Amino acid sequence: MTSNEIRSQFLKFFESKNHHIVPSAPMVVKNDPTLMFTNAGMNQFKDIFLGNADAPWPRACDAQKCLRVSGKHNDLEEVGHDTYHHTMFEMLGNWSFGDYFKREAIAYGWEFLTEVMHIDKQNLYVTVFGGDEKDGLEMDTEAYNFWKEHIDESRILKGSKKDNFWEMGEQGPCGPCSEIHIDLRDEAEKQRVPGHELVNKDNPLVIEIWNLVFMQFNRLANGTLEPLKAKHIDTGMGFERLCMVMQGKKSNYDTDVFQPLIQEIARLAGRTYGQDKQADIAMRVVADHLRAVSFSIADGQLPSNAKAGYVIRRILRRAVRYGYTFLGFKEPFMNRIVNTLVAQMGEQYPELVKQQELIQRILLEEEQSFLKTLAGGIKRFDDYVSSHSNTKTIDGDFAFELFDTYGFPIDLTQLMATEKGWTVDMDGFQKGLAEQKNRSRAAAAVENDDWVELLPGVNQEFIGYDELTAEVRITRYRHVKVKDKEFFQLVFDRTPFYGESGGQVGDQGSLTHPAGDMVSVVNTKKENNLIIHIVTKLPEHLDQPYKAEVDKCRRIAIQCNHTSTHLLHKALRNVLGTHVEQKGSSVDDYRLRFDFSHFAKLTREEIREVEKQVNIDIRRAIPLEEHRAMPIAEAQKLGAMALFGEKYGDHVRVVKFGDSVEFCGGTHISNTGHIGSFRIVSEGAVAAGMRRIEAVTGAAAENYNNTMQDQLDSLRDLLKNPKDLLAAVQRLQDDNANLRSEVEQFQKAQINILKQDLARQLELSPLLVRKMDGDLSQLKDAMLALSAQYPDMAVALGSVYGGKPALLVALGKNRVDAGLNAATIVRTAGKEIQGGGGGQPAYATAGGKNPDGLDAALHIAEEMLR
Repeated sequence: MTSNEIRSQFLKFFESKNHHIVPSAPMVVKNDPTLMFTNAGMNQFKDIFLGNADAPWPRACDAQKCLRVSGKHNDLEEVGHDTYHHTMFEMLGNWSFGDYFKREAIAYGWEFLTEVMHIDKQNLYVTVFGGDEKDGLEMDTEAYNFWKEHIDESRILKGSKKDNFWEMGEQGPCGPCSEIHIDLRDEAEKQRVPGHELVNKDNPLVIEIWNLVFMQFNRLANGTLEPLKAKHIDTGMGFERLCMVMQGKKSNYDTDVFQPLIQEIARLAGRTYGQDKQADIAMRVVADHLRAVSFSIADGQLPSNAKAGYVIRRILRRAVRYGYTFLGFKEPFMNRIVNTLVAQMGEQYPELVKQQELIQRILLEEEQSFLKTLAGGIKRFDDYVSSHSNTKTIDGDFAFELFDTYGFPIDLTQLMATEKGWTVDMDGFQKGLAEQKNRSRAAAAVENDDWVELLPGVNQEFIGYDELTAEVRITRYRHVKVKDKEFFQLVFDRTPFYGESGGQVGDQGSLTHPAGDMVSVVNTKKENNLIIHIVTKLPEHLDQPYKAEVDKCRRIAIQCNHTSTHLLHKALRNVLGTHVEQKGSSVDDYRLRFDFSHFAKLTREEIREVEKQVNIDIRRAIPLEEHRAMPIAEAQKLGAMALFGEKYGDHVRVVKFGDSVEFCGGTHISNTGHIGSFRIVSEGAVAAGMRRIEAVTGAAAENYNNTMQDQLDSLRDLLKNPKDLLAAVQRLQDDNANLRSEVEQFQKAQINILKQDLARQLELSPLLVRKMDGDLSQLKDAMLALSAQYPDMAVALGSVYGGKPALLVALGKNRVDAGLNAATIVRTAGKEIQGGGGGQPAYATAGGKNPDGLDAALHIAEEMLR
């Protein structure tokens, strides 16, 4: 049975049990500050479990693409080294929202595995929650008794809280769970050690394949549990593991989920999978990581240096490192494997097909960039070894620098060290790693108290499309601490405040009580389907109505910028072509930022034409046409464009300004004429195949134009009001270039004179230590030429240039062969000038902060040279 058939059988089975089949949510999570990536099938149903949204169906089922690389679900370092860990994986799941519970969930799981998949019952074990004294929870006898109806009691095992009590996080819905495990070992192994002794013992052939979570409690901030109002079922089965079972394999990587990728990698590398352990690990790493990165890009998350983008870049670079080190790839290669991935998974996940060209371009650019960084790191490593030849140990701080700055995994540093007969200070490295993790945790630390419910069961209504002022009641609140700052979060029964989402910033404003109490709303967020209002102090009259008022001027400015992104999108497609698609945006009251697919820098003429078309639409004063709950099929017929990486329901909000028609949940100006004017202030590359435009509108556009005009007028004044300003600037540049050339020629002549002077002194003595005037950084070529001419020379020069001291040490070949090291000398002597430096054994320099220590530094250098 192929993997595609297995997935299809799962979905058909639960469809026959009256489950609604839902599409996979994007792997990249938006509008949820608690998650960067979907790491479990239940993520898209969080709002339902938290009670913040009604379930559209009582039962659901899906195949969800997931990514686990950070937080408690951190499988990255195991990936490739064992048979079953992955970064990106598919989770098959079925859910009940207050409908069926333990009996049916257990029966469905057993029926699917044993009657549809025909898995031998004698190879299966199940676990149930054995109770926990600290939480005051007894054993889950309900689940135990239901399992007895299907499987022998000897195969029902009692598990600990660690293994058999599932929690969404430190707070929130949770409950006991029941795992289904399978024993894939040979009969001889089963006879030698019973399978029940290896369950949850990290044996690669006795593994969990399905987890049935019985969600019945809510964990409070103080650690206590309270029953949920409605009980839910949340199950998750590892698709790759099920494929391994059904295809009779002993490793997920041997199934048809991974083998097409692995075989293509092997072909490109000129290798055979299964012949070399280290190469096999590398091929598994590349195959896994290619999937993770490709799906992330397809869902809208590009590699970058921040947050989720940094995670994706880290995964990509890990794959490149393994390919470079163990498979011999010295040129980009991952982009060449995307065709195989799309052919394999494009039918189930059409976003791969649609974004294939973008994925390949971004991979190519990222690989090229990192291979250069990798080469720089290797040179840095070689320089370190050359200048520390007396230690034979790579310092832990330096190993961490290679890891943090150049992306070297510690195993690569260890491999390179071993090849040279060196070792790595692992304790020092682990210390640096721990300090970095602690810094990251501290930076992200948020302490949330439990919600205090004032009006339980009251649903929230957003009225901000029509109103900016409303009488509201506070339905719940909680205290939040972020680092050393404290806030309160408020939820209202109805609110005109827009919560940050879809690239649009949240509203600001105020809450006012008739008695005079006034509280500023400093921000508005959207979390788990709730609009949350952030204030710095708690309102005094929590049980009474308040007047909520949005900052009108700020909101209008935001709306002008948001509407302008729609007009800009349309203009870009008109000017550049229909291949242009929005890939992201950011809108506030100051400016708008718009990312879009395009493979070339925009010309000045194209930018002007785009600006012109947007400003024409502004002058046309096009009224807003809005459809708040249009069936998605009808919206698509209208021509509405779905945005990159977004998930839409059966009904969508459509925003239309003339020919511009888009799905959008943000707020907009009622008429384009209110925008006033539009001006692009920058255009540049974000990644391969992706461009970014920043623009301003209205008063901000006027201010920008005035600033540009002021600068132009000032430049004209500086140049004495020439008739032809451009010609005057060009003449100034030409004159400057001529003068620079003359200065360079003068410097070369001076260096040549100094070189001759030093040569005369070296004829008298191979040891030369002196202070001099000038910039020592200009002397490298001269010193290397002298060292070739005088193999016995030992030179130390010092100078103060621009108020900063500097040292230079140069050695002839015979001195280096005798054991002297220029880098060691400058590091030691450089301490006297409060500086540091380095270089090669024959040539090194150091800069410092203390000119008064230069004489002492030269004295130390002289002593070391003798």
